[in-house]
Amino acid sequence: MSNALHLPLDVRLMNMTTSVLVTALVLACLAAGLWWVLRNPAFSIGHITVEGDTAHNSAASLRVNVAPRLEGNFFTLDLDAARAAFQSAPWVRKAMVQRVFPNQLNVTLQEHTPAALWGEEGTHMVNVLGEVFEADEDDAEVDLPRLLGPEGRAAEVLQMYRLLAPELKPLGQSMAVLALEARGNWRAELEKGATIELGQGQSEELQVRLAQFASTVGEVAARHQRGPEAIVSADLRHASGYALRLRGVTTVVPVNGAVRPKK
Repeated sequence: MSNALHLPLDVRLMNMTTSVLVTALVLACLAAGLWWVLRNPAFSIGHITVEGDTAHNSAASLRVNVAPRLEGNFFTLDLDAARAAFQSAPWVRKAMVQRVFPNQLNVTLQEHTPAALWGEEGTHMVNVLGEVFEADEDDAEVDLPRLLGPEGRAAEVLQMYRLLAPELKPLGQSMAVLALEARGNWRAELEKGATIELGQGQSEELQVRLAQFASTVGEVAARHQRGPEAIVSADLRHASGYALRLRGVTTVVPVNGAVRPKK
């Protein structure tokens, strides 16, 4: 039989009390150590390095603007919150944040690469991936095409722009605006102000429609002693051709047939 069974009650109580006290002392030491770690200024975030794309945000400005929003020290900092804080800066698409012992953060940034302006006005842009982002007001004043469309369809409009814009090369003009309207009609505006109604249809269908227009409208305009820059508007929604308005002349043009001027 175990000797523990023969220990007096007071000895067993003393041993139990000692175990409780030792356990409490260990827990207290752990709590004190944790408190020291959480409060010790040696672990406060004191240095932030910013690398990667900083064309539109300097490393210094990012540190000044984001650092006050970071809560906690090396051990307690929420990396997801820190990442979100850096990604909220204009032009920043993605931020990778890493801790470096004992009090440093390394941040690597990826900026948006703009492809077009988005919306009628304001500072929103579309990047090359079709994602909408907001830039500074001064940065939004750039020579980029403007895309218009319903919310959530920026990528679709950008894809259509990339498909259609090269078809305008015969005109010597670029596409300044491409709009997807609420009912599904597409409308383009050229850099010199001409409006082209493309109508509805699959992307390949619209591409063929615009290519036919661009390859024939120069000849049509020449017959009226004008160049492509005289185009005011064109309606490509006709099955057999397109309606064209030149400055001072309105013309209906069959794709395969004679030109019939309309006074």
